[in-house]
Amino acid sequence: MFARSLKKIFNFSQSSQKLTVYQLGNPILREIAQPIANICDRKIQQLIDEMLVTLKKSNGVGIAAPQIGRSLQLIIVASHPNERYPHAPQMEPTAMINPQIVSHSEETEKGWEGCLSVPMIRGLVPRYREIEVAYLDRQGNPQTAKLTDFVARIFQHEYDHLEGKVFLDRVESTLDLASEAEYQNILQLM
Repeated sequence: MFARSLKKIFNFSQSSQKLTVYQLGNPILREIAQPIANICDRKIQQLIDEMLVTLKKSNGVGIAAPQIGRSLQLIIVASHPNERYPHAPQMEPTAMINPQIVSHSEETEKGWEGCLSVPMIRGLVPRYREIEVAYLDRQGNPQTAKLTDFVARIFQHEYDHLEGKVFLDRVESTLDLASEAEYQNILQLM
């Protein structure tokens, strides 16, 4: 179903393939991403397709262009229940180009995060519970959205990648870190 909705929503090419996800330590993950000027450029559209495929095949809920080696302001937010996030809400995958956080609540909440670029580690990360965002969609149309809870968390996590940060930079204490195996045990207690 997820693959069908990806194809229908984003009409990605069957020839799109999974890209390599860059791992912690690669310098591109610490760069400030550059704005995208020409959204309709064939290479940008192909990049979106490839990021969608990579996200799906990696079983993630979000991905940022720096994670696949492109220092560009492009993220995809695609919340859906899966093995890594069994309680995630279902939403259509959304490509967000040149995204910005317009406003946020004062209230923050700690929640478990992992990252395709930081495998086998989870951390309790404080994030704003509600944010208002602005971005350009795949066709270059301006969009705004209010995001809450887990979807707001995904956006903030991916937005950090555009700022050269990973979730480990937001963890308040090393006591808030766990291995993936221990996180799976914690999930069973929730």
